[in-house]
Amino acid sequence: MEESSTMRDPITPAVPPTPAVPLSALLARDDLALRQIAGPTDPGIVIHWAHTSEMADPYPYLLGGELLLTAGVQISEATGSGTRFDDYVSRIVAAGGAGLGFGLAPVHDAVPAALVAACDHYALPLLEVPPQTTFSGVARAVWQLMAQARLAELRRVTEAQQSLAAAAARPAPVPSVLRQLAQRVGGRTVLYAPDGAELAGAGRAPEQAVRGLRKLAKVVRPEGAGPTPSSATDTVAGTHLAAYALGTGQGFVLGVASPRREPGDHTISSVAAVLLSLLTGEHQSADGAARSSALVRLLLGAPPQEVAPLIGPDRWLVVHARPAQDGCAPDAVAASTLGAALGSPLVDAAGEVVRVLVPADRVPTAQPGWTLGVSAAAEPGEWAGADAQASHALARARARRLPLVRHGGRAGVADLVPPAQAALHARTLLAPIARTPALTDTLRTWLSLHGSWDRTAVALSVHRNTVRQRIARCAALLDADLDDPDVRMELWFALKHAQG
Repeated sequence: MEESSTMRDPITPAVPPTPAVPLSALLARDDLALRQIAGPTDPGIVIHWAHTSEMADPYPYLLGGELLLTAGVQISEATGSGTRFDDYVSRIVAAGGAGLGFGLAPVHDAVPAALVAACDHYALPLLEVPPQTTFSGVARAVWQLMAQARLAELRRVTEAQQSLAAAAARPAPVPSVLRQLAQRVGGRTVLYAPDGAELAGAGRAPEQAVRGLRKLAKVVRPEGAGPTPSSATDTVAGTHLAAYALGTGQGFVLGVASPRREPGDHTISSVAAVLLSLLTGEHQSADGAARSSALVRLLLGAPPQEVAPLIGPDRWLVVHARPAQDGCAPDAVAASTLGAALGSPLVDAAGEVVRVLVPADRVPTAQPGWTLGVSAAAEPGEWAGADAQASHALARARARRLPLVRHGGRAGVADLVPPAQAALHARTLLAPIARTPALTDTLRTWLSLHGSWDRTAVALSVHRNTVRQRIARCAALLDADLDDPDVRMELWFALKHAQG
């Protein structure tokens, strides 16, 4: 037991993530009648919980931040020497104990003088617990104060969220959010541009802290290919500093400097960071304006080739995605998150499939919780064909239970046939089933999966008997032997050109 205790760092003990309760608030409780008789009386001393122990060495059982309660059962007048108490108190301090409560009766009628001296020597607050106050009553009071502190923190965070949201709706939203945040934390807030320049700021902080905040912002600004943290903290000139990378991915950073770290500050600053991420997002930038212009032109009848230069490169990939879990329809938030992960804001969430238009130089990778089908690179005039490629790739991915399948981009025999003639042949060959989408979709999926009934059923989310019935119906209407590989090849050729 002793050996394990020596492995803990005596300088930085672990403190439980519970609300801090000022020791002075506990002393102010008239129902407890506690009295501090030794140690510092700093109003900043806090405790995180109360713990009772009669162990001669409680060190191994303390986590840090406790008010340790004892009746001195292990202490007698004969063994309670100054050296004995020095060892006892020093171990509590090394474990990170915040204070010691000594109960009068039934063992001791008074707090041993040597214990008082040891607590003064090691700067450990010592409280005298009167006979009528139980240790469970002290612990209950601590938990009550903690609950009050948590409620006050939640109320403060809620009020801050409301005021920040109201600020974001004002005519000058970014300066308004920064001013409101500066008021809430009692310090200075700054929005840094990707190049490190200060775009806007509010509030005040020491000049040394302002310089430190500028340096801290570099820590969370994405540079190069290496990973960067989303937030960072530091303390300069007695001022608490925090930097938050905004979620736009463009390098904007929120800096916050406050004279002290209050409960809820991190949550409040995070809310402001989310609002500023939305306000500085791409939809507010020149890229967003270009996309709006492209959309207007398309709605007014402009061809894709004309508007494509407004939104990016010459070649694009079409990605089709469905949640990996069957029966789970994607919502707008999940679709937008997927688009951000793939590196594109051009997202369409319609029905069960999410479609994303991704620049060809950004190679899509598998995404947790999604099944993806990726087309070959295509120019704007070829987007419709790329959309069909992505749809086929997604069907194959779902049937094979793979996270991602890419469409093969090699040239084939089909490229030797003029598109117009190929389309005419496809319409003629498939005319008997063309007006029944369920049949054409089933035939296309079945052929792409080499005639597998089970995998086709999975891809189409239907029963395998339904697949058999549909394929038999196709064979009858087309008057074709679908077991013949030449017939299958010709039908696959026709289906590809009919889709295009």
